Amino acid sequence: MTSVQPVDRPTDSAPPRRTLVAARLPRAFVWMVVPAFVLFFVFHTVPVLQGVFFSFTDSPGYGAWEAVGLANYVALLSDPRVRDAYLFTAQFAVVATILTNVVALALAVALNGKIRFKTALRGVYFIPNVLAILVVGYVFQYLFTFSLPAIGEALGSARLSSSILADPDLAWIGIVVLAVWQGTAFNIVLYLAGLQTVPPELYEAASLDGASAWRRFRSITFPMIAAFFTINMVLALKGYLQVFDHIMAMTAGGPGTATESVGVLIYKGGFQGGEYGYQLANAVVFMVVIVVLAVFQLRVLQRREVSA
Repeated sequence: MTSVQPVDRPTDSAPPRRTLVAARLPRAFVWMVVPAFVLFFVFHTVPVLQGVFFSFTDSPGYGAWEAVGLANYVALLSDPRVRDAYLFTAQFAVVATILTNVVALALAVALNGKIRFKTALRGVYFIPNVLAILVVGYVFQYLFTFSLPAIGEALGSARLSSSILADPDLAWIGIVVLAVWQGTAFNIVLYLAGLQTVPPELYEAASLDGASAWRRFRSITFPMIAAFFTINMVLALKGYLQVFDHIMAMTAGGPGTATESVGVLIYKGGFQGGEYGYQLANAVVFMVVIVVLAVFQLRVLQRREVSA
């Protein structure tokens, strides 16, 4: 009678090779993220925490300092220059955000249609986004200061013969023109990406039903790209609230303080006016304001996406 030899079977203590590889992958991913995390923490998180700390001091940015508690934050509430800076920033951000998205959406819809040189025009419209704002700002400053007044004089128009950048009531318009011209480029790209997701069959069905171009846009195009509209609105408002380069290149906050945004005020007061701790408190408040507005705007627009 022959004996049957037992067959060796893998035990639970020896997992398959695929399980071992899968177990090593998370650790590899962690080590890949660590350098980026360290750099972000050292060059972003630590300075932010230092800024919050010094916002409770009377530090001029150098030398000795003393803790003052909430005095800087209380003083912000009664500072007319801070109030005017916030009002100007809000006015500029709202107007620039609306105009940028209106222009970008209109151009994106046009470029998405059947027009000649469509690909070339897309590249042309994106050029402003790759140019340095400071360089472009100086170009626009020259146009508003010299070129347009020269044209106004040639036309015999007294209103156009002087630079609007020298007018406290009109200087902000020149900054808005620059911001919209430069900011539209990026928004066009996002809107074009959104328009590619709209099924062409919907337009064909609407055309058969006799829907006008405006009706097709209102009932098909805009609801289908509502998510892209939300992204553009949130990013544009956040960016324009932090406006700095545009103003420094064109007016440096002038005439007087007519175009002084919150960012420009923080820079001037903190680095040039010896108000380092005070303006850091202003920066902390401004950061909170931007976060609250971004979250509120995102929730409101996302609710509209659902209803659309």
